[in-house]
Amino acid sequence: MDNQNFVYDKNNTRCPLFLTNSDDYKCVLIIQVKRVTATFSLISCFFMLCVIWLFRKYNSLAQKMILCLTIAAFFDSIAYVMGDVHPDGVLCNFQAWWLTYFDWCSLAWVCLITLNLYLNLVKEMKTDRFEVLYHLMAWGVPFVMSCLPLFRDYYGPAGVWCWITDDHVAWRFGIWYIPLFTLIFLMTLCYGRIIYVAKERVLSWSGTFNPEREWRKVSLAEEIKPLKWYPSVYLLVSLFPLINRLHNAFNPLHPVFSLTLLHVISAPLHGLANAFVFGLDKDTWGQLNFTSIQLAIHSRLCDRTLIKEYHTGAVRYMPPAEAGSLELGDDDDDDTTVLFYSPAMTLKDRGP
Repeated sequence: MDNQNFVYDKNNTRCPLFLTNSDDYKCVLIIQVKRVTATFSLISCFFMLCVIWLFRKYNSLAQKMILCLTIAAFFDSIAYVMGDVHPDGVLCNFQAWWLTYFDWCSLAWVCLITLNLYLNLVKEMKTDRFEVLYHLMAWGVPFVMSCLPLFRDYYGPAGVWCWITDDHVAWRFGIWYIPLFTLIFLMTLCYGRIIYVAKERVLSWSGTFNPEREWRKVSLAEEIKPLKWYPSVYLLVSLFPLINRLHNAFNPLHPVFSLTLLHVISAPLHGLANAFVFGLDKDTWGQLNFTSIQLAIHSRLCDRTLIKEYHTGAVRYMPPAEAGSLELGDDDDDDTTVLFYSPAMTLKDRGP
């Protein structure tokens, strides 16, 4: 999330990243690369949202969680696209809070997707009742974590974007890096257990053959394949920011251009990484062809067919004598269907 801190001066013509002239190619390159990578993530998230809406992939709880993850990554990418280097002030604090909040939201939804899969497969629990709790955790915990530095006035210019300043190194690690890599480690352990249990159940056989149970085994195994990559992609996009952050902590006055470049390339790529994992789903990938997209668009925009339930009227049985005494004018507003019967009526046997 961060690079090196600096004191911003509007009248200073030197690049705040490497203490060189403002038109130095290194400074310009770093800012442009940040914008390009963040734009790629933004486009990837928008594409995912279109696919989810187009093919109605928001029915099950797992699909809803992936939708929320995509929304969080979309807004996170906007934070990385925001402008140039900002001076310390309200706009800088807002960018820092926005970045911290949606980075945490993205991480929280990845963790909850892992937890939900673990409860479904390993513990064999139905988790639909936890949907509200998931939302409270995924949007509430990041709000608390992002507001803590804001209330302490620890946000400020931190390199290419605003975040926690260099004066508060412990807060950088406590708010983000230590929880991040701890959760990645725990998710890796969870997926290891999930994959082991899934393989055991696919290979196991007990009792009579149950097609529905066997189909469930295969579908769970297919569902695990793309989701297991979430910890890996988060580790990849967070590794270089951690290395650069450690270097800045020990040697803040001598930033390394190559580390800073790798930092701004990888840090904004959460949205693109999520799109990559999303694309590993065979069912989704199989629908991304011209015919399926054309039919989905037609279904979304052109089809106005409504299927309504037919409600039958009330049925009242009565003898013919009473029915004959009814006058049409007396029963105009009655929707009751009158069926006549004869006590002497018998059914004729028409044979087989």
